[in-house]
Amino acid sequence: MKNILVTIPITDEQKQRLKAQMPDAVYCFCPEEELNDDQIAEADLILGNVSPDRVTLAKHLEWLQLNSSGSDAYAKPGVLPEGAKLTNATGAYGLAISEHLLAQTFFLKKKLGLYHRNQMAGQWKDEGQVTAIQGSTTLVVGLGSIGGDYARKMSLLGSNVYGIRRNHAECPEWLKALGTFDDLDKWLPQADIVALALPHTPQTYRLFNAERLGRMKRGSILLNVGRGSVIDTDALYHALNNGPLMAAAIDVTDPEPLPEGHPLWKCENLLLTPHIAGNYHLQETLDYIVELFIANLGRYARGEELENPVDMATGYRKFKQ
Repeated sequence: MKNILVTIPITDEQKQRLKAQMPDAVYCFCPEEELNDDQIAEADLILGNVSPDRVTLAKHLEWLQLNSSGSDAYAKPGVLPEGAKLTNATGAYGLAISEHLLAQTFFLKKKLGLYHRNQMAGQWKDEGQVTAIQGSTTLVVGLGSIGGDYARKMSLLGSNVYGIRRNHAECPEWLKALGTFDDLDKWLPQADIVALALPHTPQTYRLFNAERLGRMKRGSILLNVGRGSVIDTDALYHALNNGPLMAAAIDVTDPEPLPEGHPLWKCENLLLTPHIAGNYHLQETLDYIVELFIANLGRYARGEELENPVDMATGYRKFKQ
């Protein structure tokens, strides 16, 4: 008999549908912040994120299904027992975070932050010219479900969109071109908008350092909804004040939270949000995750291949050929 620990918010009706996948299992429904060590230690299957330092208590864990897309912290050696399966929630956050990216784009391109600041100061002031999305060039670095959804939306708005991903793949019709990290420095200087939707890996750590930020087009904007570690924080501050960037919008920082007193707090050409683009702020996100959990538990019970398996060597979802 399997012990199944579920940490995400779930309705009574959804609990019954989940239990129907493995009727003989023992279920524990408890949010992560209320879990005790015994509940984790007894779990054979965990559906939902338990912090990596605590999930090590589950010595006989067979499968961990994350409610996040980011998986790198759980793929590190020693976090999960040898042979345990790891799956993530890739696909759940595309809608919410791509719309957040769109909001960031309009906010910066149309100088809405300046006008809101002027409103708070009681100033009726024209802030001058803005730039258009139609006819612009957008470079999306990280073309998973989040980056892909944003790229499609920007293409529909008339931007010329280029995509970067780890692996070679067929270029979708809504992209001008699809490349790998080898193409990044070639396309970066032409981009008016650069959007980052990358996980934390050795390859992505400070991918946007001072040198690369310096190669960006003068007057361009930079968006980041992936991991804060992709951008060198001090170099970003310099690029916003003395470099080519017109503005930036980031939902993630390195370190996170951004320390009190850090100069980025006072950057007038920066929009900073506290890692809220995803989570469950959009109901559709939670609905998607619950349905994924239910379907994947059914697959596990039947011995079928699970959706969204994570490559333990890279921390990414395994690439589908």
